[in-house]
Amino acid sequence: MKFLPDQVVARLRTEMHTPDLSGTRYRALELLGHGGMGTVWLAQDSILQRPVALKVLAAESSSSDLAARLMQEAVVLARLEHPGIVPVHDAGMMADGRTFYCMKLVEGQTLDRYTSNLPLRERLRLFQRIAEPLAFAHSRGIIHRDLKPANVMVGPFGEVLIMDWGLAKVMKASGASMATGENSREVVAASEVSSSTTQVSGHEFTRAVQGPLGSGAFAPENATAHGTVLGTPGYMAPEQERGEVDLIDQRTDIFAMGSILQSLLQEPAGSVESESYSRPLHAICAKAMSAEMSARYPAVQELAADVGRYLDGLPVSVYRENIFERTARLVSCNRVAVVLVLAYLFMRLLFILFSRH
Repeated sequence: MKFLPDQVVARLRTEMHTPDLSGTRYRALELLGHGGMGTVWLAQDSILQRPVALKVLAAESSSSDLAARLMQEAVVLARLEHPGIVPVHDAGMMADGRTFYCMKLVEGQTLDRYTSNLPLRERLRLFQRIAEPLAFAHSRGIIHRDLKPANVMVGPFGEVLIMDWGLAKVMKASGASMATGENSREVVAASEVSSSTTQVSGHEFTRAVQGPLGSGAFAPENATAHGTVLGTPGYMAPEQERGEVDLIDQRTDIFAMGSILQSLLQEPAGSVESESYSRPLHAICAKAMSAEMSARYPAVQELAADVGRYLDGLPVSVYRENIFERTARLVSCNRVAVVLVLAYLFMRLLFILFSRH
């Protein structure tokens, strides 16, 4: 018996799983990644002649409930028009009845890879920019629920985008909410795509719906049941881990942002930044990641503002400095003035000494 080379077997396997996009405007070119629900493909838009990203549901995952959930995600993302959120272009159905979604192809690196060798201040500036699209989503009543470094992309020109809104929760005006449907207790711990240099979001959506976002716009077939755990271990707030779906709000995302900030304070080797200036930052993390929701920052803008105060050399709201720390901060922020004053005093001292002789 003659065995085929591994390269041939791999190519045949890929061809077998290549989606049949006949009858659509797209042609699958390359597999970019795969996850529990489907695969993400680099494709060519034959009409506009541009590369795009397609997500195709796996055959074993293409139930009507899942298709409905992805369409509900489509409605959510179609209304989040922000430079920090990846735009979606199209949605359709393949010849075999499976749904696919098309979105902009994003080239870049995940936050953890991009920041691995960056100075602290640049990492903190990026963190502030993550807060912008998140604050926009919160203003529209959308909670991400799966924020982590692997779900934040930094493009080739420094653009920052929040990816993978597949676990997003839609808040009702009454304070309750509707969420994308899951009926069993599970932890979704992995991103839909790998953290390679070219990345796309784990979910693609359609811009078919116009108008303001309202709680009555969505009617999911299966509301997320109490006790369902959705998120990524290490970035989930306590209420997420307990499956307390009704309690989840913007402060749940703020907990995840605190976890992201904490990860950004780590050096590549894993050691924490110098204690002399990390204490205010760790105080910010501690407030954002408080076990009690009421003790966290009430809005992501306030979290970003405290980081901005640190960067501007101002005291942060959650940390009380002692006299030595305050002096060190003032000296650090006014180095030129301090050097000039010291130089003046030194010259005066020299003048006095030499004038006596």
